[in-house]
Amino acid sequence: MGMTMTEKNMARHAGVASVKAGDIIECKVDAVLMNDITFPPALKEFRKIGKPVFDRDRIYLVPDHFTPNKDIKSAEQAKVMRDFVKAEKITHYFEVGRMGIEHVLLPEQGLVAPGDMIIGADSHTCTYGALGAFATGVGSTDAGVAMAMGQTWFKVPEAIKVELTGKPNRWVTGKDIVLELIGRIGVDGARYKAIEFTGDGVAYLTMADRLTICNMAIEAGGKCGVFPYDERTEAYVTGRVKRDFTPVAADEDAVYSETVTIDLAALKPVVAFPHLPSNTHYVDDIAKDIAIDQVIIGSCTNGRYEDLAAAAAIFKDRKVADFVRCIVIPGSQAVYDEAIKTGLVDIFVDAGCAVSTPTCGPCLGGYMGIMAAGERTVSTTNRNFRGRMGHVDSEVYLASPYVAAASAVLGRIAGPEEV
Repeated sequence: MGMTMTEKNMARHAGVASVKAGDIIECKVDAVLMNDITFPPALKEFRKIGKPVFDRDRIYLVPDHFTPNKDIKSAEQAKVMRDFVKAEKITHYFEVGRMGIEHVLLPEQGLVAPGDMIIGADSHTCTYGALGAFATGVGSTDAGVAMAMGQTWFKVPEAIKVELTGKPNRWVTGKDIVLELIGRIGVDGARYKAIEFTGDGVAYLTMADRLTICNMAIEAGGKCGVFPYDERTEAYVTGRVKRDFTPVAADEDAVYSETVTIDLAALKPVVAFPHLPSNTHYVDDIAKDIAIDQVIIGSCTNGRYEDLAAAAAIFKDRKVADFVRCIVIPGSQAVYDEAIKTGLVDIFVDAGCAVSTPTCGPCLGGYMGIMAAGERTVSTTNRNFRGRMGHVDSEVYLASPYVAAASAVLGRIAGPEEV
């Protein structure tokens, strides 16, 4: 019996010939990731072990959630991380002004590679499956232990095969694809399962699309999401990843718990209504106008240059509607810099958007876009749970950058073809 991509990766890192769903294994990890929120509790567990870090080059620390610091408590959390970095001489630490949102920054900097095994004390660590890595979120305790031991334990997950067929039309993005998937299988449809993407449609997806899709694998309950290594992956990592790596591929006779097929050619822009990512509707099918108060364009889901370029294509020579706030947050300093050089920031400012330094900010209800009771936001972020972005009586609608920008211009939820 063959193995899936996920099983092959786990077997390699466990040092065994094969594994199967349900096995309990210990794996060596290639990297451990933490942010300003999850690092302080992890540090407490690390110190209990009394060992040095397993590899100062394989621990990635990114203060992105409440930075630039929004208050005294967040400043103290960031200082805990900064002091540790200085004491332990951690190689990969990204200070404000040189950092970005962690899941945008790490692939961009070449710190994750095909075939890697990466754990992070953040649920959206699954983003890196876009490069053919096994990447998953863990608790701060597990991350703290792995920081000392360089390994952790797993239960080998079953896998769902998602076959993507056809070529998507102009307005369909990775965000629409993953919302379509979550809408079909539900927020628990892939609970503790790997989601492995395949099919001829994969070739049409940019790396930004793939990163967005894998980022939201957790919103379907997935342990991870993963794309195969192909020419587009090779082009992305060439010159970016500075170390050796070995991609993995699924065996032809690999066993999957189920197969889901999505025809990309037939897909239309999707919006997830409150208060679950699975509450999906096609923009074309929304029967009545839904007025909005705010739009957020950014996050680890859609804060890459391609996302900003999509939004700018809508905003060019247009204005944000009266009484609508539109906040644009580049995912990294490099994204910000490119957006300045190519004129995207000018387009946003001319349209009446506020443009921020890279930060997670409003996505988790941190700051820079918190809603009052009764307000609605269209957001390119990944979660729309009740109270996620402000008051419990506010609402978050998840959408692609195209839909978010069109909605900002029209002051209501709208598709890009309407502007």
